[in-house]
Formats: sequence, C-alpha cells, structure tokens
Amino acid sequence: MYVEIDFNSDEAIYMQLTNQIIYGIATSQLQEGENLPSVRELAENIGINMHTVNKAYAILKQEGYLKLDRRKGAVIAIDMNKLKAMEELREDLRVILAKAFCKNISCEEAHAIVNDIFNEFERG
Repeated sequence: MYVEIDFNSDEAIYMQLTNQIIYGIATSQLQEGENLPSVRELAENIGINMHTVNKAYAILKQEGYLKLDRRKGAVIAIDMNKLKAMEELREDLRVILAKAFCKNISCEEAHAIVNDIFNEFERG
C-alpha cells in the first residue's frame, strides 16, 4: 500500500491517512479481506508516530471500513449498512453543497463534478 503524507498540509496527518485508505478501497487498490500493515510497520514506513496510525485505524473501524483482529491485525471489511451510509453522505454533502452554493457553483456543475468522481472509482 502506497501512502503519501503532505506534512505541510493543514489537514491532520491521521485524516490524510484515513482518507487515502478509503480512496484505496473505492478505487479497488485495497480489497475486502486484505490486511493492512501493522500500526508499527506503517508508522515506520511513512515516518509518523504510531499513535497517529492507530487513530486512523480506529476511525476506519468506527466508520465500518476495517475490522481489527488480534491475529490478523487491520483487515479491510466494509460495513454494508447502506441506509446509515446514505444518511452520513447527506449530512456531509449538505455542508459541501452549501459552500458550493455560496461560491455560485450551479447544481449542474456540482452534478458534473460528482459524476466525474464516480467515474474515477468505476475505472479504478
């Protein structure tokens, strides 16, 4: 698994890591049942604190992307609760679309962006 952290970004390192793992799942770079590196291994490879990786893994587990197994470690395991996922998406999009509306981005332009992003995942 390739991870690139921008140490100059305003986004917290654990969130960058979390988002990159989610993106890896969405683009099929990471598959259901696949093991992620151990907390220690990933922290050493990236050059970050183990607690940062642990926090990212905990968030991914809480959000239904990982299962933590004592023997296997962190394993990609998608929680298929679609109704919950749709409600979370609605809440996240409400803020994003409010920002877009304030910047005069039209509904059609927002739809085009969403379609482009979905196409990235389908080609992934």
